[in-house]
Amino acid sequence: MKIGIVCYPTYGGSGIVATELGMEMAKKGHQVHFISYSLPARLDVTTPNIRFHQVHIQEYELFHYQPYSLALSTLIVEIVERQGLDLIHVHYAIPHAYAAYIAKQILRERGIELPVITTLHGTDITLVGQHPSYKSAVEFSINQSDVVTTVSESLKKDTYKEFNITKEIEVIPNFINNNEYKNLGDCVRSHIAEEDEKILIHVSNLRKVKRVADVVEIFYRVQKEVKSKLIIVGEGPEWDKAWQLIQKYNLDDKVKNFGKIKNLNEILCISDLFILPSAQESFGLAALEAMAAGLPVLSSDVGGIPEVNTDGETGFVCPMGDVDTMAKKAISLLKDENQLNTMKANAKKRAYDFDIKNILPMYEDLYKRFS
Repeated sequence: MKIGIVCYPTYGGSGIVATELGMEMAKKGHQVHFISYSLPARLDVTTPNIRFHQVHIQEYELFHYQPYSLALSTLIVEIVERQGLDLIHVHYAIPHAYAAYIAKQILRERGIELPVITTLHGTDITLVGQHPSYKSAVEFSINQSDVVTTVSESLKKDTYKEFNITKEIEVIPNFINNNEYKNLGDCVRSHIAEEDEKILIHVSNLRKVKRVADVVEIFYRVQKEVKSKLIIVGEGPEWDKAWQLIQKYNLDDKVKNFGKIKNLNEILCISDLFILPSAQESFGLAALEAMAAGLPVLSSDVGGIPEVNTDGETGFVCPMGDVDTMAKKAISLLKDENQLNTMKANAKKRAYDFDIKNILPMYEDLYKRFS
């Protein structure tokens, strides 16, 4: 098959899933065309059967904001005509599903039918899509898609709740390649912590929804009871607020910010507990990556996180914003080596439920409907 994939190129979950999906389909012999405004972060363009097409926007002084959706839909039309794509799979409703709909109508006028699959990932539904400036367009483009999927049952329910959706929504969860978390070599903890210290870690884009200040508050309470260090991986607007809190609590020598890194696996494998106190998560891909590395997860109870992190087995699920309860759970776990090791093993086992080998066939079956 010839498959078009439209996604954001950033390190967010939607871009990662779209990229990994496309590369796996390419390995199976399908021709996959990625379309975005820059090269997706994890895309290996040296993989056979992979093509990347960059959306270029011609700037005009007339436009206060340049029309990306227009440029994207035009490029989709060109690629479909030139490459003979069988379908287009867009990740995120805004603006991808909308642009795909416009492209579909242009192609129909030219005698070409383009099936459009839309996968909803989260903030396009829970945040951006609910804004009055976008809601009608989001609702329309979802309903005009040939197939709609979401990454969790929670997001499916939210979509039906917030929008008037007439399409059936299918749930295909996010996935992970567990092979990437094997044979990591010797994970050297000594560069980060002393032998008798525990390592807590948080990974995100440090936006407000991630509640990074809660991470610091939890760690502040934990380190009083358990010798420990905190690693924060990522960059974003909430770092300044978190840093102010770190200084307030005199935690400068106990907290390390690694920014954006490529060798996340090697950092996860030296850690003991993953903290994800988010205000909203459609799935919690970062938690799943941590679990694949053998980390229990301390998380909030929002969105699709409880569908991944099983309370009391792979970690703990606590009320969002309840840093005292989260800290108590963390302290209890980190002080009990037997329970900690059990949860580490449970987390790693649970991650295999979401292995790409289990999820990829769902997408393959979806694509075959249009072959």
